[in-house]
Amino acid sequence: MAVVSLIFLVFAVVLGFVRKSNPGFIAMGLALILGLLGKIGASTITAGFPTSLFVTLLGVMLLFSISQENKTLEWLARRVVSLAGKKTFLIPIIVYVFNTILAAIGPGTIPVMSLMAVFTCSLAAEMGISPILLAAVNVLGAAAGGISPIAPTGILGLELAAKGNLTGIIPSTYFINSIIAQTVYFIVLYIVLGGYKMKSNVDVSTIKIEKINKNQIYTLIGMGVLVVAVVILKQNVGLVAFTVAMVLLIVRAADEKKAIAGVPWATLILVCGVNMLMAMIIKLGGIKLLSDGLATLMTPTTAPGILGLTAGIMSWFSSTSGVVMPTLIPTIPGIIEKVGGVSALVLLSAVTNSAHVAGTSPLSTGGSLGLAAYSQVAKPTQEQQLKLFIQLFFVSAGGVLVVSLAAVLGIYKIF
Repeated sequence: MAVVSLIFLVFAVVLGFVRKSNPGFIAMGLALILGLLGKIGASTITAGFPTSLFVTLLGVMLLFSISQENKTLEWLARRVVSLAGKKTFLIPIIVYVFNTILAAIGPGTIPVMSLMAVFTCSLAAEMGISPILLAAVNVLGAAAGGISPIAPTGILGLELAAKGNLTGIIPSTYFINSIIAQTVYFIVLYIVLGGYKMKSNVDVSTIKIEKINKNQIYTLIGMGVLVVAVVILKQNVGLVAFTVAMVLLIVRAADEKKAIAGVPWATLILVCGVNMLMAMIIKLGGIKLLSDGLATLMTPTTAPGILGLTAGIMSWFSSTSGVVMPTLIPTIPGIIEKVGGVSALVLLSAVTNSAHVAGTSPLSTGGSLGLAAYSQVAKPTQEQQLKLFIQLFFVSAGGVLVVSLAAVLGIYKIF
Protein backbone atom coordinates (compact mmCIF):
# COMPACT_ATOMS: atom_id res chain seq x y z
CA MET A 1 0.00 0.00 0.00
CA ALA A 2 2.97 2.34 0.52
CA VAL A 3 3.86 2.07 -3.17
CA VAL A 4 0.21 2.39 -4.22
CA SER A 5 -0.19 5.55 -2.13
CA LEU A 6 2.77 7.20 -3.87
CA ILE A 7 1.35 6.20 -7.26
CA PHE A 8 -1.89 7.96 -6.26
CA LEU A 9 0.09 11.13 -5.44
CA VAL A 10 1.89 11.10 -8.78
CA PHE A 11 -1.40 10.43 -10.55
CA ALA A 12 -3.06 13.43 -8.85
CA VAL A 13 -0.23 15.78 -9.90
CA VAL A 14 0.07 14.44 -13.47
CA LEU A 15 -3.70 14.42 -14.04
CA GLY A 16 -3.98 17.98 -12.74
CA PHE A 17 -1.11 19.11 -14.99
CA VAL A 18 -2.37 17.35 -18.12
CA ARG A 19 -6.07 18.16 -17.69
CA LYS A 20 -5.41 21.67 -16.28
CA SER A 21 -7.57 20.74 -13.29
CA ASN A 22 -7.03 21.68 -9.66
CA PRO A 23 -5.03 18.80 -8.08
CA GLY A 24 -6.71 19.63 -4.77
CA PHE A 25 -10.09 18.38 -6.01
CA ILE A 26 -8.44 15.32 -7.53
CA ALA A 27 -6.53 14.64 -4.31
CA MET A 28 -9.71 14.74 -2.20
CA GLY A 29 -11.38 12.16 -4.45
CA LEU A 30 -8.29 9.96 -4.47
CA ALA A 31 -8.05 10.24 -0.66
CA LEU A 32 -11.38 8.41 -0.38
CA ILE A 33 -10.40 5.72 -2.90
CA LEU A 34 -7.00 5.23 -1.25
CA GLY A 35 -8.62 5.12 2.17
CA LEU A 36 -11.05 2.40 1.05
CA LEU A 37 -8.21 0.37 -0.48
CA GLY A 38 -6.23 0.73 2.72
CA LYS A 39 -9.27 -0.06 4.87
CA ILE A 40 -9.24 3.35 6.53
CA GLY A 41 -12.55 4.69 7.87
CA ALA A 42 -14.31 7.81 6.55
CA SER A 43 -13.83 9.68 9.83
CA THR A 44 -10.06 9.19 9.59
CA ILE A 45 -10.06 10.31 5.95
CA THR A 46 -11.98 13.53 6.67
CA ALA A 47 -9.78 14.16 9.73
CA GLY A 48 -6.94 14.56 7.26
CA PHE A 49 -8.46 17.86 6.11
CA PRO A 50 -6.25 20.59 7.72
CA THR A 51 -9.02 22.64 9.37
CA SER A 52 -6.71 24.86 11.43
CA LEU A 53 -4.52 25.61 8.43
CA PHE A 54 -7.60 26.36 6.29
CA VAL A 55 -8.93 28.90 8.81
CA THR A 56 -5.54 30.59 9.15
CA LEU A 57 -4.92 30.85 5.41
CA LEU A 58 -8.47 32.01 4.69
CA GLY A 59 -8.25 34.80 7.27
CA VAL A 60 -4.99 36.15 5.87
CA MET A 61 -6.11 35.78 2.25
CA LEU A 62 -9.42 37.56 2.90
CA LEU A 63 -7.70 40.52 4.53
CA PHE A 64 -5.33 40.98 1.64
CA SER A 65 -8.03 40.41 -0.93
CA ILE A 66 -9.64 43.49 0.59
CA SER A 67 -6.38 45.41 0.15
CA GLN A 68 -6.23 44.36 -3.50
CA GLU A 69 -9.89 45.18 -4.18
CA ASN A 70 -9.55 48.76 -2.90
CA LYS A 71 -6.15 49.11 -4.66
CA THR A 72 -4.14 49.74 -1.49
CA LEU A 73 -1.37 47.39 -2.63
CA GLU A 74 -1.29 48.96 -6.11
CA TRP A 75 -1.03 52.46 -4.60
CA LEU A 76 1.85 51.30 -2.40
CA ALA A 77 3.66 49.70 -5.34
CA ARG A 78 3.44 52.76 -7.56
CA ARG A 79 4.50 55.08 -4.74
CA VAL A 80 7.55 53.00 -3.85
CA VAL A 81 8.78 52.34 -7.42
CA SER A 82 8.51 56.06 -8.26
CA LEU A 83 11.40 56.62 -5.83
CA ALA A 84 13.81 55.40 -8.53
CA GLY A 85 13.23 58.51 -10.66
CA LYS A 86 15.60 58.48 -13.64
CA LYS A 87 17.92 55.96 -11.97
CA THR A 88 16.54 52.96 -13.83
CA PHE A 89 19.18 50.62 -12.39
CA LEU A 90 17.55 51.05 -8.97
CA ILE A 91 14.16 49.70 -10.09
CA PRO A 92 15.06 45.97 -9.72
CA ILE A 93 16.49 46.65 -6.24
CA ILE A 94 13.44 48.65 -5.16
CA VAL A 95 11.04 46.00 -6.52
CA TYR A 96 12.95 43.22 -4.74
CA VAL A 97 13.01 45.01 -1.36
CA PHE A 98 9.39 46.19 -1.65
CA ASN A 99 8.09 42.73 -2.62
CA THR A 100 10.00 41.14 0.27
CA ILE A 101 8.59 43.55 2.84
CA LEU A 102 5.05 43.51 1.45
CA ALA A 103 4.88 39.69 1.24
CA ALA A 104 6.32 39.41 4.75
CA ILE A 105 3.65 41.52 6.45
CA GLY A 106 0.88 39.16 5.44
CA PRO A 107 -0.18 38.87 1.77
CA GLY A 108 2.45 36.23 1.07
CA THR A 109 4.05 35.10 -2.16
CA ILE A 110 1.19 34.63 -4.61
CA PRO A 111 -0.85 37.87 -4.10
CA VAL A 112 2.27 40.08 -4.17
CA MET A 113 3.77 38.20 -7.09
CA SER A 114 0.51 38.45 -9.05
CA LEU A 115 0.02 42.14 -8.38
CA MET A 116 3.60 43.16 -9.09
CA ALA A 117 4.01 40.91 -12.16
CA VAL A 118 1.46 42.98 -14.04
CA PHE A 119 2.87 46.27 -12.77
CA THR A 120 6.61 45.61 -13.24
CA CYS A 121 6.39 43.89 -16.63
CA SER A 122 4.02 46.53 -17.97
CA LEU A 123 6.53 49.07 -16.69
CA ALA A 124 9.32 47.25 -18.52
CA ALA A 125 7.35 47.52 -21.77
CA GLU A 126 6.65 51.23 -21.24
CA MET A 127 10.32 51.95 -20.46
CA GLY A 128 11.69 49.84 -23.30
CA ILE A 129 13.76 47.56 -21.05
CA SER A 130 13.98 43.77 -20.89
CA PRO A 131 11.28 42.20 -18.71
CA ILE A 132 13.39 39.15 -17.83
CA LEU A 133 15.15 40.69 -14.83
CA LEU A 134 12.04 42.43 -13.51
CA ALA A 135 9.91 39.29 -13.91
CA ALA A 136 12.47 37.23 -12.01
CA VAL A 137 13.06 39.85 -9.31
CA ASN A 138 9.32 40.11 -8.76
CA VAL A 139 9.13 36.37 -7.95
CA LEU A 140 12.31 36.30 -5.85
CA GLY A 141 11.23 39.21 -3.65
CA ALA A 142 7.74 37.80 -3.08
CA ALA A 143 9.24 34.38 -2.32
CA ALA A 144 11.77 35.84 0.12
CA GLY A 145 9.09 37.60 2.16
CA GLY A 146 6.52 34.84 1.76
CA ILE A 147 8.18 32.65 4.40
CA SER A 148 7.38 35.15 7.13
CA PRO A 149 5.61 33.48 10.09
CA ILE A 150 2.51 35.59 9.34
CA ALA A 151 2.40 34.93 5.57
CA PRO A 152 0.52 31.94 4.06
CA THR A 153 3.53 29.94 2.80
CA GLY A 154 5.47 30.51 6.01
CA ILE A 155 2.43 29.41 8.00
CA LEU A 156 2.14 26.28 5.84
CA GLY A 157 5.83 25.39 6.21
CA LEU A 158 5.72 25.75 10.00
CA GLU A 159 2.45 23.80 10.21
CA LEU A 160 3.87 20.91 8.16
CA ALA A 161 7.03 20.94 10.29
CA ALA A 162 4.93 20.78 13.47
CA LYS A 163 2.89 17.88 12.06
CA GLY A 164 6.13 16.00 11.38
CA ASN A 165 7.36 16.70 14.93
CA LEU A 166 10.45 18.41 13.55
CA THR A 167 12.55 19.91 16.32
CA GLY A 168 14.76 22.99 16.24
CA ILE A 169 12.52 24.91 13.83
CA ILE A 170 12.88 28.59 14.71
CA PRO A 171 10.35 30.63 12.68
CA SER A 172 12.55 33.72 12.48
CA THR A 173 15.57 31.70 11.26
CA TYR A 174 13.40 29.88 8.71
CA PHE A 175 12.34 33.31 7.44
CA ILE A 176 15.91 34.67 7.41
CA ASN A 177 17.11 31.63 5.45
CA SER A 178 14.50 32.43 2.81
CA ILE A 179 15.71 36.01 2.51
CA ILE A 180 19.35 34.87 2.27
CA ALA A 181 18.66 32.28 -0.44
CA GLN A 182 16.55 34.52 -2.66
CA THR A 183 18.92 37.48 -2.17
CA VAL A 184 21.91 35.39 -3.26
CA TYR A 185 20.20 34.58 -6.54
CA PHE A 186 18.91 38.14 -6.92
CA ILE A 187 22.50 39.42 -6.74
CA VAL A 188 23.63 36.81 -9.28
CA LEU A 189 20.85 37.80 -11.70
CA TYR A 190 21.37 41.53 -11.17
CA ILE A 191 24.99 41.13 -12.24
CA VAL A 192 24.55 38.53 -15.00
CA LEU A 193 21.56 40.28 -16.62
CA GLY A 194 23.16 43.72 -16.35
CA GLY A 195 20.74 45.32 -13.91
CA TYR A 196 23.47 47.68 -12.72
CA LYS A 197 23.71 49.25 -16.20
CA MET A 198 19.99 49.31 -16.99
CA LYS A 199 18.98 52.65 -18.58
CA SER A 200 15.82 54.26 -19.94
CA ASN A 201 14.64 57.70 -21.01
CA VAL A 202 11.52 57.35 -18.88
CA ASP A 203 11.46 58.98 -15.43
CA VAL A 204 9.26 56.76 -13.22
CA SER A 205 8.76 59.59 -10.73
CA THR A 206 6.54 61.28 -13.33
CA ILE A 207 4.12 58.34 -13.44
CA LYS A 208 0.73 59.57 -12.25
CA ILE A 209 -0.22 58.25 -8.82
CA GLU A 210 -3.71 58.85 -7.45
CA LYS A 211 -4.04 60.44 -4.04
CA ILE A 212 -4.54 57.95 -1.23
CA ASN A 213 -8.17 57.67 -0.11
CA LYS A 214 -9.73 56.97 3.29
CA ASN A 215 -10.41 53.29 2.52
CA GLN A 216 -6.75 52.75 1.67
CA ILE A 217 -5.72 54.52 4.87
CA TYR A 218 -8.04 52.24 6.88
CA THR A 219 -6.52 49.23 5.14
CA LEU A 220 -2.94 50.32 5.85
CA ILE A 221 -3.86 50.77 9.51
CA GLY A 222 -5.42 47.29 9.52
CA MET A 223 -2.25 45.78 8.05
CA GLY A 224 -0.25 47.51 10.78
CA VAL A 225 -2.57 46.14 13.47
CA LEU A 226 -2.09 42.62 12.09
CA VAL A 227 1.70 42.87 12.28
CA VAL A 228 1.68 44.28 15.83
CA ALA A 229 -0.91 41.79 17.12
CA VAL A 230 0.90 38.75 15.70
CA VAL A 231 4.58 39.69 16.00
CA ILE A 232 4.50 41.58 19.31
CA LEU A 233 1.34 40.33 21.08
CA LYS A 234 1.72 36.74 19.75
CA GLN A 235 -1.93 36.41 18.67
CA ASN A 236 -3.18 33.83 16.16
CA VAL A 237 -2.57 35.29 12.70
CA GLY A 238 -5.67 33.81 11.08
CA LEU A 239 -8.08 35.00 13.78
CA VAL A 240 -6.52 38.48 13.89
CA ALA A 241 -6.74 38.71 10.10
CA PHE A 242 -10.45 37.77 10.22
CA THR A 243 -11.05 40.42 12.91
CA VAL A 244 -9.28 43.17 10.95
CA ALA A 245 -11.11 42.10 7.77
CA MET A 246 -14.43 42.23 9.65
CA VAL A 247 -13.78 45.82 10.76
CA LEU A 248 -12.72 46.90 7.26
CA LEU A 249 -15.86 45.39 5.73
CA ILE A 250 -18.09 47.00 8.39
CA VAL A 251 -16.68 50.47 7.56
CA ARG A 252 -17.04 49.57 3.86
CA ALA A 253 -13.35 49.94 3.07
CA ALA A 254 -13.94 47.53 0.17
CA ASP A 255 -16.74 45.82 -1.71
CA GLU A 256 -17.50 42.69 0.35
CA LYS A 257 -18.64 40.53 -2.58
CA LYS A 258 -15.60 41.42 -4.66
CA ALA A 259 -13.26 40.88 -1.70
CA ILE A 260 -14.69 37.40 -1.03
CA ALA A 261 -14.57 36.56 -4.73
CA GLY A 262 -10.95 37.75 -4.80
CA VAL A 263 -9.83 35.16 -2.25
CA PRO A 264 -7.67 32.60 -4.10
CA TRP A 265 -10.05 29.73 -3.40
CA ALA A 266 -8.31 27.50 -5.93
CA THR A 267 -5.08 27.79 -3.94
CA LEU A 268 -6.87 27.00 -0.67
CA ILE A 269 -8.50 23.91 -2.20
CA LEU A 270 -5.17 22.84 -3.70
CA VAL A 271 -3.29 23.10 -0.39
CA CYS A 272 -6.01 21.49 1.73
CA GLY A 273 -6.87 18.78 -0.80
CA VAL A 274 -3.29 17.62 -1.22
CA ASN A 275 -2.80 17.73 2.56
CA MET A 276 -5.82 15.44 2.91
CA LEU A 277 -4.33 12.94 0.45
CA MET A 278 -0.92 13.23 2.13
CA ALA A 279 -2.49 12.24 5.46
CA MET A 280 -3.54 8.95 3.84
CA ILE A 281 -0.12 8.48 2.22
CA ILE A 282 1.66 9.04 5.54
CA LYS A 283 -0.68 6.58 7.30
CA LEU A 284 -0.05 3.93 4.63
CA GLY A 285 3.75 4.30 4.75
CA GLY A 286 4.26 6.07 1.43
CA ILE A 287 6.25 8.97 2.88
CA LYS A 288 8.55 6.62 4.79
CA LEU A 289 9.22 4.77 1.54
CA LEU A 290 9.95 8.04 -0.28
CA SER A 291 12.25 9.36 2.47
CA ASP A 292 14.14 6.07 2.60
CA GLY A 293 14.65 6.23 -1.16
CA LEU A 294 15.95 9.81 -1.06
CA ALA A 295 18.19 9.01 1.92
CA THR A 296 20.08 6.35 -0.05
CA LEU A 297 21.35 9.15 -2.34
CA MET A 298 22.43 11.47 0.47
CA THR A 299 25.24 12.22 2.88
CA PRO A 300 25.02 14.82 5.66
CA THR A 301 26.73 17.31 3.30
CA THR A 302 24.73 16.63 0.14
CA ALA A 303 21.31 16.10 1.76
CA PRO A 304 20.20 19.79 1.61
CA GLY A 305 21.31 20.12 -2.01
CA ILE A 306 19.68 16.90 -3.23
CA LEU A 307 16.43 17.63 -1.40
CA GLY A 308 16.48 21.22 -2.71
CA LEU A 309 17.14 20.07 -6.28
CA THR A 310 14.26 17.59 -6.00
CA ALA A 311 11.97 20.35 -4.74
CA GLY A 312 12.99 22.71 -7.53
CA ILE A 313 12.40 20.16 -10.29
CA MET A 314 9.03 19.19 -8.80
CA SER A 315 8.05 22.86 -8.61
CA TRP A 316 8.42 23.26 -12.39
CA PHE A 317 5.45 20.96 -12.85
CA SER A 318 3.41 21.47 -9.69
CA SER A 319 2.55 24.00 -7.00
CA THR A 320 5.18 24.83 -4.37
CA SER A 321 2.73 25.30 -1.50
CA GLY A 322 0.10 22.88 -2.79
CA VAL A 323 2.23 19.89 -3.77
CA VAL A 324 6.00 20.23 -3.24
CA MET A 325 6.01 21.31 0.40
CA PRO A 326 3.27 18.88 1.56
CA THR A 327 5.10 16.04 -0.24
CA LEU A 328 8.74 16.64 0.70
CA ILE A 329 8.57 18.21 4.17
CA PRO A 330 7.06 15.01 5.69
CA THR A 331 10.09 13.08 4.35
CA ILE A 332 12.50 15.11 6.49
CA PRO A 333 12.19 13.07 9.74
CA GLY A 334 12.98 9.84 7.85
CA ILE A 335 15.94 11.42 6.05
CA ILE A 336 17.38 12.72 9.32
CA GLU A 337 17.00 9.27 10.87
CA LYS A 338 18.72 7.52 7.94
CA VAL A 339 21.41 10.09 7.07
CA GLY A 340 22.04 11.85 10.37
CA GLY A 341 24.22 14.90 10.90
CA VAL A 342 21.83 17.41 9.31
CA SER A 343 19.30 19.65 11.02
CA ALA A 344 15.58 19.72 10.32
CA LEU A 345 15.68 23.50 9.81
CA VAL A 346 18.34 23.20 7.09
CA LEU A 347 16.31 20.60 5.18
CA LEU A 348 13.07 22.55 5.65
CA SER A 349 14.74 25.67 4.22
CA ALA A 350 16.25 23.65 1.35
CA VAL A 351 12.85 22.35 0.25
CA THR A 352 11.04 25.67 0.58
CA ASN A 353 13.60 27.98 -1.00
CA SER A 354 14.61 25.83 -3.97
CA ALA A 355 10.94 25.23 -4.79
CA HIS A 356 10.23 28.95 -4.60
CA VAL A 357 13.11 30.05 -6.80
CA ALA A 358 11.79 27.70 -9.50
CA GLY A 359 8.70 29.95 -9.63
CA THR A 360 10.46 32.26 -12.09
CA SER A 361 9.75 29.61 -14.75
CA PRO A 362 7.18 30.60 -17.43
CA LEU A 363 5.41 27.34 -16.54
CA SER A 364 4.80 28.69 -13.02
CA THR A 365 2.44 31.42 -11.82
CA GLY A 366 5.02 34.19 -11.40
CA GLY A 367 6.88 33.70 -14.65
CA SER A 368 3.73 33.19 -16.73
CA LEU A 369 2.03 36.29 -15.29
CA GLY A 370 5.08 38.41 -16.07
CA LEU A 371 5.29 37.09 -19.62
CA ALA A 372 1.56 37.66 -20.19
CA ALA A 373 1.64 41.21 -18.81
CA TYR A 374 4.64 42.17 -20.93
CA SER A 375 3.15 40.63 -24.07
CA GLN A 376 -0.12 42.50 -23.58
CA VAL A 377 1.65 45.88 -23.49
CA ALA A 378 4.74 45.39 -25.69
CA LYS A 379 3.04 43.21 -28.36
CA PRO A 380 6.15 41.09 -29.11
CA THR A 381 6.24 38.82 -32.14
CA GLN A 382 5.73 35.07 -31.73
CA GLU A 383 9.49 34.60 -32.14
CA GLN A 384 10.22 37.18 -29.43
CA GLN A 385 7.70 35.56 -27.10
CA LEU A 386 9.36 32.17 -27.57
CA LYS A 387 12.74 33.72 -26.83
CA LEU A 388 11.41 35.30 -23.61
CA PHE A 389 9.83 31.96 -22.63
CA ILE A 390 13.16 30.13 -23.03
CA GLN A 391 15.09 32.87 -21.20
CA LEU A 392 12.71 32.74 -18.23
CA PHE A 393 13.06 28.96 -18.03
CA PHE A 394 16.87 29.23 -18.02
CA VAL A 395 16.60 31.84 -15.27
CA SER A 396 14.47 29.39 -13.26
CA ALA A 397 16.85 26.46 -13.86
CA GLY A 398 19.81 28.62 -12.87
CA GLY A 399 18.02 29.60 -9.67
CA VAL A 400 17.36 25.99 -8.67
CA LEU A 401 21.03 25.10 -9.27
CA VAL A 402 22.43 28.17 -7.46
CA VAL A 403 20.17 27.85 -4.41
CA SER A 404 20.68 24.07 -4.18
CA LEU A 405 24.47 24.51 -4.41
CA ALA A 406 24.31 27.23 -1.76
CA ALA A 407 22.47 24.75 0.48
CA VAL A 408 25.33 22.24 0.08
CA LEU A 409 27.82 25.00 0.95
CA GLY A 410 26.03 25.63 4.25
CA ILE A 411 24.04 28.79 3.50
CA TYR A 412 21.35 27.72 5.97
CA LYS A 413 23.80 27.29 8.83
CA ILE A 414 24.74 30.99 9.02
CA PHE A 415 22.09 31.80 11.66
